[in-house]
Amino acid sequence: MASPILTSIENHVQIITLNRPEKKNAFNREMITAWVQALQDAQHNDQVHVIVVTGAGSAFCSGGDVDGMRPIQTPLDNKNKLWEHIHRVPLTLKAIDKPVIAAINGPAVGAGLDMALMCDMRTMVSDSKVSEGYVKVGLVPGDGGAFFLPQIIGEAKALELLWTGKFITSEEALQLGLVNHVYPQEQFMEQTMKLAAQIAEGPQIAIRMTKRAVRYARTMELEPALDLMSSHYAIIKETEDHKEGVAAFKEKRQPVFKGN
Repeated sequence: MASPILTSIENHVQIITLNRPEKKNAFNREMITAWVQALQDAQHNDQVHVIVVTGAGSAFCSGGDVDGMRPIQTPLDNKNKLWEHIHRVPLTLKAIDKPVIAAINGPAVGAGLDMALMCDMRTMVSDSKVSEGYVKVGLVPGDGGAFFLPQIIGEAKALELLWTGKFITSEEALQLGLVNHVYPQEQFMEQTMKLAAQIAEGPQIAIRMTKRAVRYARTMELEPALDLMSSHYAIIKETEDHKEGVAAFKEKRQPVFKGN
């Protein structure tokens, strides 16, 4: 049986591929477990600077595998299933301070789209569509979509997509700010990896602390946010990468950051 998750490292970029193409990468328990493990491994691997999540075949992720779902007996069983399995993905991603890019290489529906929303940035192939979709089967996003989507595109637009379940094109997703970049099929992974490599070449301590600052600022008042950022700034000022950046600027050359 093929592994539900494939991993590889290229130029300090960890590629995590959802590998159930025959199911349009619909996730089951085994995939979730392997996915979480791959994310944790990438976080703790010093050779990994950036994480890219994509799908095998023609789809990114079609959501949960309905055929593989076990019978649920009670509402509590439903809740526990989400908490013990599906919710491990957003909670794991929340704990990762490295940049995470979702490379939406094909359709992403329901929880499949939400898995992309949990990442820091998103690229999307030009000839594809995405949808929240839950309302079409009388459900609400149980995995965090109602939390992430409004933060990315605003409450009013998020509610429209959640209430209608309509598909939107890559260009519409770009206009909404749902994705950062749209690339044609023949250049999609090449351009996505180029973006990831550009970030991976940067000063890693500064990049990771910047992500922490942005995340924490969502729930902080201005004064404590400024206090936190000044602490980050003071620490970063003493890094070798900062010294290299200043030297490169003065010498009018490209900096060579080493992550220290």
